[in-house]
Amino acid sequence: MINANRAKVGAENQVELEEKTRLINQMLELQHTLEDLAASVDAMTAENLKLKSENQVLGQYIENLMSVPSVFQTTDSESQRK
Repeated sequence: MINANRAKVGAENQVELEEKTRLINQMLELQHTLEDLAASVDAMTAENLKLKSENQVLGQYIENLMSVPSVFQTTDSESQRK
């Protein structure tokens, strides 16, 4: 009877140990996924900042072009030819 109880307790402990192991593995997998997502967000943030900077440079360039009157306006000699 005592041996049967020990076997039952041993089996319960084995099931509990397997469940704990499964949960630990699942938590580690989730942790790695979270780390991957955080790295991806960091990379996207850096790319976003780079693109914003490039857009500012292009915007300034366009503003500078627009401020020069001869670039987008016809000259008097061109209008007289037509």
